[in-house]
Amino acid sequence: MLEIKKAAVIGAGTMGLGIAGQLANADVDVLLLDLPAESGPRNALAERAMTRLLDKRQPGLLHADKRTLITLGNIEDDLQRLHDVDWIAEAVVERLDVKRKLYRDIDAVRKPGSIVSSNTSTIPISLLTDGMPDSFCSEFAITHYFNPVRYMRLLELVRGEKTRSDVIDCLLQFNKRHMGKGVVLCEDTPGFLANRVGVFAIQTALHEAFRMGLTAEEADAIFGRPMGIPKTGVFGLYDLIGIDLMSDVARSLASILPAEDAFHEVAGEIPLLTALIEAGRIGNKGGTGGFYRQTPDGQKETLDFATSRYRPHNAVRPSVAAAAERQNSVASLISGNDRYSRYAWKVLSDTLCYAAQLVPDVNESLLAVDDAMKLGYNWQRGPFELIDDIGATVFAGRLTDEDRPIPAMLAVADGRSFYRVDDGELQYLLADGGYRRVSRPAGIRRFSEERRTLSPVLANEVSSYYVLPEKVGLIEFHSKGNTLNDASMQLIAEAVEHASRHCEALVLHSDAAHFSCGVNLGDVLAAINDENWPGTDRFLHRFQNSVLALKHAPLPVVAAPSGMSLGGGFEVLLHADKVIYHANSVSGLVESLVGLVPGGGGVKEMLYRCVALEEDGEKGAWRAFKTIAAAHTAQSPLEALDLGLFRPGIDEFEMNRDCLLTSAVNAAKTLAKNYEPERRKPMKVSGHGLWNDMKSWLDDAHAGGNITAHDVTTGNEIAMIVCGGDVPRDTLLTEQDFLDLERKAFVALARTPQTRARIEHLLTIGRPLRN
Repeated sequence: MLEIKKAAVIGAGTMGLGIAGQLANADVDVLLLDLPAESGPRNALAERAMTRLLDKRQPGLLHADKRTLITLGNIEDDLQRLHDVDWIAEAVVERLDVKRKLYRDIDAVRKPGSIVSSNTSTIPISLLTDGMPDSFCSEFAITHYFNPVRYMRLLELVRGEKTRSDVIDCLLQFNKRHMGKGVVLCEDTPGFLANRVGVFAIQTALHEAFRMGLTAEEADAIFGRPMGIPKTGVFGLYDLIGIDLMSDVARSLASILPAEDAFHEVAGEIPLLTALIEAGRIGNKGGTGGFYRQTPDGQKETLDFATSRYRPHNAVRPSVAAAAERQNSVASLISGNDRYSRYAWKVLSDTLCYAAQLVPDVNESLLAVDDAMKLGYNWQRGPFELIDDIGATVFAGRLTDEDRPIPAMLAVADGRSFYRVDDGELQYLLADGGYRRVSRPAGIRRFSEERRTLSPVLANEVSSYYVLPEKVGLIEFHSKGNTLNDASMQLIAEAVEHASRHCEALVLHSDAAHFSCGVNLGDVLAAINDENWPGTDRFLHRFQNSVLALKHAPLPVVAAPSGMSLGGGFEVLLHADKVIYHANSVSGLVESLVGLVPGGGGVKEMLYRCVALEEDGEKGAWRAFKTIAAAHTAQSPLEALDLGLFRPGIDEFEMNRDCLLTSAVNAAKTLAKNYEPERRKPMKVSGHGLWNDMKSWLDDAHAGGNITAHDVTTGNEIAMIVCGGDVPRDTLLTEQDFLDLERKAFVALARTPQTRARIEHLLTIGRPLRN
């Protein structure tokens, strides 16, 4: 049986480095080789690459300590070290001659039975392995990852004619479980699936924007969140990837697709892009801007297509875009006759028709096409799910009205939906007109799919509560950013009550991009502007009572978050019996950034945790104070462990986001056996003496220029809570006493003009104000 315990990656460029980093994240020893340097240390190229892996803006490692699992070398001095490696992943330049020579060198030193794969997205296996012995071909595959490897969930796995089944199965299982990937099996066709559809969509959006005379802001406002596509849009995405690189990708794809492929219609060079590349204005990485740029004083500017000069950014928000995002439906986006709706229809209809033409010739499953776009391009819905949203009959009828051909797969649907629920199971349409059950590998569950077969027990505009077949309740948030408000808290309280009577356990989970970005700051600002201090206090009281209901429930509560769990969202997690994080979860109490304190039990819970970690009340209070006042966030569960946000021996994490729900349900049912909720005794607090010490610390930090004046004010309130207020040392305080202090501090800070200014700045500018 094949097993991967040690790996090697050849090529320390962006993709190879990312693959090596994710192997280290999976606790696999990995050898990273690149070319030898022409001067200086022989491994200089690989060593320089490692610095990029540790870039704090987008780290490739879950924790800096993971770098010890990566051994650096070069292909001239260290190729023989491949003899004890189980998997060799090639990620060198996309040149067939370079790859073929490398494969011959690898085959001369690798051990029998080891797997070799290429990260190529353009060169067929038949060409890669031409002239290689059968023993090599049978153990060779394409493993096409997406950038950045740590964060993008898709792996396109391609087998050759001679690739053994156990090789494919080994790569599939290893990547699913250890690398955290959603694996889509692809035929050996040009562009496979995700890039085939994704690049076509991007190029269509680009060309149509220029043809229709839209500004960059207008196009990105449509080709973005309203379509369920990442907010970068098309011009923002070009800047993010690099205008030069994106142009190369389009050119490369065009070179390998058949002459009759519709991609050629949107692959032509655009003079403005050529001029930008020649001028070195290639996007974010160029430092001189692309379609957008930042001025030295932090102002955003946009390229004027008519003059090729930059002008102030116009954050346009067409009404059709706002409505589509609010309704979470593209049907309303394309229903109008204004130029924004016409642009949306043209881009969507061309893209969806193109995707439909890939089934069954390129891939026999429309489910694979939808998975590829959701996992590889972060689309909220795949192409066929989007057609279902529009309505297959409506979509086909509009194409007919415009005298456009109907894709064969759309004709097969003949007015039926591509997905349906029948007899309690979700099914998808086959090319022969029948339906097949959506079946996932063992351990893989997506609640977004299961939800379609269930009816909510409780629901409102921002949250819902379901009961899973295992008699486990599930709470799901579904507001924008999954922000929390009174309705969210009310549903939590009601769900706990229902689950306590009808379920064995309760799970908090969502398939959304983020678990929760915190309390809705727009609501907080409205209360501040109305000077509704009693209302603010009542909201906090209800929030606290709801999270206490989770903590004191007579059944276990397990949370399974992914994406961001910040502020109030993290306060919810703090009150769960167990948290199973996704490996890329971002967590922390960030309220101090907007001049507030955690008011939903966050200070209380961090104090209890830090005192237990330090085994000392005063040291624990200091640790909680500094963590909360600095708004420390963790970019992974391993970083959260360092901050005391992750409980060793209690909390866990999964590399694969699609394993979260299975793990959470299993953990909840295990905890349900002989479960007893935790009942805390009152805590001895450090009192006003330590509070005064913390005040002095804040004053010194301010005098040293390390924090701002309002940081001092906010920090003082946090210090007050962790010390128990103006009380003598060793005074006993209950959980409720700490909650009362949190509300008092929150309202006091909300009354300050500095906090109001911070919230307004974050909501309008999108980054914290340092006042």
